[in-house]
Amino acid sequence: MSPAAIDLPLSRKQIDFIGRSTARINLAHGSVRSGKSIAVTLAFFIAVSRAPASGLILCVGRSLATIERNVLEPMQDPELFGPLASQVIHTRGATTAIILGRTVHLVGAADARSEGRLRGLTACLAMADELTLLPEAFVKQLLGRLSVPNAQLYASTNPDGPSHWVRRDFLAREDELDMRSWHFTLKDNPSLTPEYIESLSSEYTGLWRKRFLEGLWVAAEGAIYDMWDEDRHVVDTLPQMHRWVAVGVDYGITNAFAAVLLGLGTDRRLYAASEWRYDARHQRRQLTDVEYSERLRGWLRNVPGIGPARPQFVTVDPSAASFIQQLKRDRLTPTPANNSVLDGIRTVSSLLATDRLKVHSSCRGLIAEISGYAWDDKAAEKGEDKPIKAADHSCDALRYGIFTTRPLWQQKLAIAA
Repeated sequence: MSPAAIDLPLSRKQIDFIGRSTARINLAHGSVRSGKSIAVTLAFFIAVSRAPASGLILCVGRSLATIERNVLEPMQDPELFGPLASQVIHTRGATTAIILGRTVHLVGAADARSEGRLRGLTACLAMADELTLLPEAFVKQLLGRLSVPNAQLYASTNPDGPSHWVRRDFLAREDELDMRSWHFTLKDNPSLTPEYIESLSSEYTGLWRKRFLEGLWVAAEGAIYDMWDEDRHVVDTLPQMHRWVAVGVDYGITNAFAAVLLGLGTDRRLYAASEWRYDARHQRRQLTDVEYSERLRGWLRNVPGIGPARPQFVTVDPSAASFIQQLKRDRLTPTPANNSVLDGIRTVSSLLATDRLKVHSSCRGLIAEISGYAWDDKAAEKGEDKPIKAADHSCDALRYGIFTTRPLWQQKLAIAA
């Protein structure tokens, strides 16, 4: 099968990847929406049609759900793959798919233990979605299993830090390995309109702009919310609220306890509308879970300047197991927050950058924290992206409330946060 069998508008970079990805390791990296994923998917699709009969064919990703969303669904889209879409057969939740008559095994790799799933198998072909998100041990085990003569790996990824193992062990050693890489930018995706590119550019700032738009392998440094402007983001008056989306809670015993009330305004913006904090160090008295629950519920019954607020979700620091149980006993129905730190920070960053998130002036703890919220330089030296764990309690509460409830507000705001 040749690329011409699939009637898609392709850029020169995409065509070059499909036509010249003949090495053992073929990696497309670069900015988001740059067309790298479709190029890798097409190349893998063609490679399946040519794969030797011996050895397994694998498609790996962070989870089965991400493989289905990022790889199989595009393959099954007639607008992308035309009549060949019917040659991709998969039942959602199944760990195999049939592509061009060949069985493809779908392997999720959420943590280092996942590499055990590869032991003992022999593979002739593999595709890896979002390579930097996969455990290093898993990927190296995968390469060891690609032992059939002329076996190949096709992979795509956004950049990470300069010390990430993908850059250190592969990209930096490309000349020493049987490997080829392609760097993709937004101009390499012919389907993007100028309006979309402009909209995307407004959503990414700081670290995210460098990595996800410019496609650079750069370290996290400086302010996390570098787009924060108190004159621009802080308001004294709240609009009418369409709904109270959530209260995000960062639980603290010796550290500060912070709760941030999140509302969706009729002006299609999110608002950190009010905040309740208790700092045991300043008060010189620790509260019990029962007391925290009582005071949190009392605050929600009469939020200053707002009155009663009944948020749809109470999103709580997932590590606060005893407090979550106490809230359940008190019939507040808590939800353990989604604590994907980097994804949550990126979502908040996008909302601030596009003026879709405002903070009421009464949220003094949050306002004080957010301007000083910074990346940890020592962690960056180790190749890790982590915020400094100090004076971040209201920032965490805000992130919990926003990121955990995306389905409630994302379409209303009409942005890709």
